[in-house]
Amino acid sequence: MTIKLFQVDAFTDTAYKGNPAAVCLLDQAKADGWMQNVAAEMNLSETAFLLPKEDGYELRWFTPTVEEVLCGHATLASAHILWEYGYLKESEQARFTTLSGLLTAAKKGIWTELDFPIEPETPTDELPDKLIDGLGVTPIYLGKNRLDYLVEVASEEIVRKIKPDFDLLSKIPGRGFIVTSRANSKDYDFVSRFFAPKDGVIEDPVTGSAHCCLGPFWGNRLGKKDMVGYQVSSRGGTVHVTVCGNRIHLSGQAVTILRGELLSY
Repeated sequence: MTIKLFQVDAFTDTAYKGNPAAVCLLDQAKADGWMQNVAAEMNLSETAFLLPKEDGYELRWFTPTVEEVLCGHATLASAHILWEYGYLKESEQARFTTLSGLLTAAKKGIWTELDFPIEPETPTDELPDKLIDGLGVTPIYLGKNRLDYLVEVASEEIVRKIKPDFDLLSKIPGRGFIVTSRANSKDYDFVSRFFAPKDGVIEDPVTGSAHCCLGPFWGNRLGKKDMVGYQVSSRGGTVHVTVCGNRIHLSGQAVTILRGELLSY
């Protein structure tokens, strides 16, 4: 017996851009250690494991080193595979039971719309000694939510030029670091980058869960509910954001680049 495995580039319409995620379709529950080993073998920022349930799928996400509690791009990749390979009709909603509650995905033409919880930050005076040296920037605002630090800087140029000291950042408690500014281009409202070396992700190319924080943050600053964010990693990716009370809709596209089977497990 084999297990179907896919690789999908998420938050992009172009192969080898956006954020790659592996999607593993299970027919029975697997041990945590086995899933962690597969994720380490795939060596992508996230590997998603889907297990069919009565009303949808159980969905879990693993980096090469840890299990995550929330992931956008691997959820988008999972929904994309379910529709593309006929596990769900495109008219059907994808429903995922996760460590962050029920998450859903709906097909909206060429876009996939994810329904996620917002993860708002609050201002913090807590400035870890290693944060400034680790990022090499001076924040104009510093916030924190249950997952990450949010660091606003003065310009898109600063965001693009950051060269972090990942050893220092890996010593700071928490999942990761969102660095953001207003966008220069009229096509986007804000830009960002995301680093999570403590969780085995040096730089994540396009981070859906970070936009659960960026959405309300920039929505309050710009007075907007509908925005477009661009993550300015080397691969790059676009996330359409709509803030809906305590929920957020993240929309993106995805491209399948690999399908295969796990032969040894």
